[in-house]
Amino acid sequence: MKNVRVARRYAMALMSMAEELNRIDDTSRDLEVVNGILRDSREFRLLVASPIVSPSKKSAIFDALLGSRVSIETLIFVRLLALKHREALLQDVIDQFNVLRDERFGITNVDVKAALEFSPAQEKSLQGELERFTGKKVRLHFSLDKEIKGGLVVQVGDTVLDATIKHQLELLRACFVAG
Repeated sequence: MKNVRVARRYAMALMSMAEELNRIDDTSRDLEVVNGILRDSREFRLLVASPIVSPSKKSAIFDALLGSRVSIETLIFVRLLALKHREALLQDVIDQFNVLRDERFGITNVDVKAALEFSPAQEKSLQGELERFTGKKVRLHFSLDKEIKGGLVVQVGDTVLDATIKHQLELLRACFVAG
């Protein structure tokens, strides 16, 4: 929990800088580049997590690796994390920045689990219904779950909407038992 708080503070500082420069979208794209490198390169993850490599050496590696791929502001921010010995929080900072960006633009992330793939028309319809339900723009994240025999489970923040056949049958059974 402590790391998330610290990461959120750094993300808030980065968001503040991006807002001042009117570069939120550019900063977001830069962080996607960094996130892609973190995801794809085991060596980069090990470098970021290593307490043995000095901050100046890490900064030099960040310059070489990111210098031509991200803006100077983002590069300076990543260097700052290394200087403050907070580079191990880089992934958490990126995640928190994305949360702040979504909050700023009124976007809600929604996880949808289903047994089968959705067609584009079904996705669009579900997105429209969820936007009406939440009153915000919705970004859908689909996943397949073979445990679900039919229907879907939608998670909006802490709220879970269970529209599976199993759940509907349980509700029907409860009605018969009660009545």
